[in-house]
Amino acid sequence: MKRLLFYILSLFLLSSACQDKKKEQFARLVQKWQGKEIVFPQDMEFTRFVTDPVEYRIPDAEYKVLIYIDSTGCTSCKLQLPKWKELIAHVDSTTSSNIPFIFVFQSKGDRELRYILKRDNFDRPVCIDRDNRLDKLNQFPQNITFQTFLLDKDNKVKVIGNPVHNLAVRDLYLKQITGTQHKEILAMTTLEAEKSEYDLGMVKEGTSKKQTIIVRNTGTSVFRLKGFTTSCNCTEATCDWDVLQPGESGTITVSYEAEQSGDFYRTVDIYGNIPNNSLMVSFIGTVE
Repeated sequence: MKRLLFYILSLFLLSSACQDKKKEQFARLVQKWQGKEIVFPQDMEFTRFVTDPVEYRIPDAEYKVLIYIDSTGCTSCKLQLPKWKELIAHVDSTTSSNIPFIFVFQSKGDRELRYILKRDNFDRPVCIDRDNRLDKLNQFPQNITFQTFLLDKDNKVKVIGNPVHNLAVRDLYLKQITGTQHKEILAMTTLEAEKSEYDLGMVKEGTSKKQTIIVRNTGTSVFRLKGFTTSCNCTEATCDWDVLQPGESGTITVSYEAEQSGDFYRTVDIYGNIPNNSLMVSFIGTVE
């Protein structure tokens, strides 16, 4: 467990000046939640698309995933349901047992949540916790990064962190569930972006804007791209390469879909065999 704890902590190292302080905060948080039992309220009610009640009871299983979504901020940004559907399909195809994914929402706005679920065709049962009973029983961390848990058959936390927001956490979930280890250990290298932040300027609502970014392998080993995560469904990153030799550069195309007016801040994380597992590039602008 100590080795697992150390590995989890290494996933969340930050490159800013407050890195050490953040590491200490994450260390205390992970220590607090590692092995802690999650208590579920009695008679939880589940629905499809918010309005259609369904008979669903949390099954006894070797593992289960709890996704808790509080009422703060942008629900769609935090959810990223297409990525959850992809992960659930992958887990179903690689395991012989049925791993329950339990989505619990604080009460916020039924209309918005129903729209999101319908839009993404997410027909799995979800729980609308109107009295916030789950949070009151467990006192979840306020940081959304730590409001998703892989639980064992006794509902004790095995891994904390959101696997669709962080590919390294996703690997931890899959290794714990399948019992497999990394097949390949890659030598570390370093990756640098031409700019750490891009200003997209004014973007008209309902349109999209693309930005090309350049990254360069500044280390001495081959960089192997593992994938991207974005801070919101409205942002997508693509490229036509998966390997960069030492000294070689590559382009990444980031597309931002302007959904609503106002200032925005979005991020893209680039994952591979680099320190801290990822390189983050940010994008700012205003939707008019």
